[in-house]
Amino acid sequence: MHAKPLIGINADFKSAKGNQPSFSVVTAGYYDSVLRAGGIPVVVPPMEDEDDINALMDKLDGFVMIGGADLDPRRDGFMLHPTVRQMDRRRETFDRRLMQLIVERRLPVFGIGVGMQLLNVTSGGNLFLHIPEDIPTAIPHRDPQDPGHRHSLEIETDSLMERVYGDGEIRVSSRHHMAIDELAPGFRVTARCPDGVVEAIESENPEWIAIGTQFHPENEAASALDVRVFEEFLDLVREPVAPMLRVVA
Repeated sequence: MHAKPLIGINADFKSAKGNQPSFSVVTAGYYDSVLRAGGIPVVVPPMEDEDDINALMDKLDGFVMIGGADLDPRRDGFMLHPTVRQMDRRRETFDRRLMQLIVERRLPVFGIGVGMQLLNVTSGGNLFLHIPEDIPTAIPHRDPQDPGHRHSLEIETDSLMERVYGDGEIRVSSRHHMAIDELAPGFRVTARCPDGVVEAIESENPEWIAIGTQFHPENEAASALDVRVFEEFLDLVREPVAPMLRVVA
């Protein structure tokens, strides 16, 4: 492995509209967090050629799948809910193919927001399409007036989340209306909001580093403690076997 692991980061994509050209963009918090954790971020725009994607992935040590707009539930056999804010079709097509390859290769992956949702769907799980309807007792998980909206977490023991946050009051930056319903086989839930909504998952396969957070540890409203999620992920990428055995033991 490189002295510093190379960590791919997918990019958001916006199609051309009016006088505005199409463009890709990545929130700085993602690559800044990878840099602070000791990795080298490699921003990956939407690509179409399968050989090119595989050639790139051969060189990467891990991947961070970023947050963004919603997945189209029709691609997973569900109806389109009126609250779904679909991501650009070009990005979603690429992200789905990219995650499929990550799962097949067992490439270390950290999914954030919709990145975690895609990890779950690709691995065999499914999603609630709108928390206020699917879980009427849930607290608000998104505040349109407050991009730094935070809520508390309940952490499971013997998990990466416990290593990061330990005991005590935990509040994280959260903004979503979709969430995991059925968890994919081979994963465990490692953090929930007190209302039961899944906020973090980890692979139970000791040979695959795969974690996800519904909350956003890269957000500007995140705490210094949140950045340790990236540090733990990079530590696992550097030493993939022993640390994962500790997680799932």
